Amino acid sequence: MVGDEGAMELVASGLEFPEGPIACADGSVLLVEIKRGTLSRVAPDGAIEVVADLGGGPNGAAVGPDGAVYVCNNGGFEWHDRAGITAPGQQPADYSGGRIERVAPDGAVTTLYTEVDGRPLNGPNDIVFDRDGGFWFTDLGKNRGRDMDVGRVCYARADGTQIVEVVHPIMTPNGIGLSPDGSRLYVAETQTGRVWEWEVTGPGTLGPAGGPPRGPAGANLLHGFGGFQLLDSLAVDGAGNVCVATLVTGAISVIRPDSTLDRQVPVPEPDPFVTNICFGGDTAYVTSSGRGLLYRTDWPYPGLDPAFSA
Repeated sequence: MVGDEGAMELVASGLEFPEGPIACADGSVLLVEIKRGTLSRVAPDGAIEVVADLGGGPNGAAVGPDGAVYVCNNGGFEWHDRAGITAPGQQPADYSGGRIERVAPDGAVTTLYTEVDGRPLNGPNDIVFDRDGGFWFTDLGKNRGRDMDVGRVCYARADGTQIVEVVHPIMTPNGIGLSPDGSRLYVAETQTGRVWEWEVTGPGTLGPAGGPPRGPAGANLLHGFGGFQLLDSLAVDGAGNVCVATLVTGAISVIRPDSTLDRQVPVPEPDPFVTNICFGGDTAYVTSSGRGLLYRTDWPYPGLDPAFSA
């Protein structure tokens, strides 16, 4: 079903495949530009300012307990133009390796993690902090044309002292989020069109979320999409809905906590690469990455502040 509640307003254009939006208290939005390799700030009037040059492929981003921005860097993509739509491709010749980076308020960049259990991070993608100050993130991996990585979900401390692999194997894990009370972890798989859920049993530990476990590491299936619908990043709103960017369809899909699809909210200009959403109060910000656009819209449910904010 497609919802038409609340028109989307264009905030900024000319972005180079935006992702990882973070709504800030001053009304600006921090986001990454994957193709440009930057962490950027979009002012309320649409002006764009580069905060830090990261290189590679900065992807998901979140504010940590120290006020710094933590970025999942996937190492880069090949890029293609498809009739005016920018599209990411496979691992590029200048792939710089996957990593978790910390961007201080002054723009200084530190690399926190490049591996877990002695294995390199291949393509970190999306990130969410818990109230304990640690963060969950997905490592989707890379596609090299004839072969591709098997993904995983990891947990790490923001001070660089601990990183653990919690879920493996999992197919193309992308969006990741926590329920409002922190008791559930949600992960979207891009290629399968599935959203999995687990019970969070402690910092960096998971268990089945009720019912017979059927998925990776004891996950329960929250929702499986029909047809050819691929999934990207996600955020959870104040009503507990899992709001997942839906590729090909070009919309944000809203999944209720009871697993039913509530609605799909499309962007005004069709774009197969609608990639992410974040909330600032009752306002939602949506990245339409193929067209290089950032939108805002009134959200029909309460917003949900992240664990830490800018």
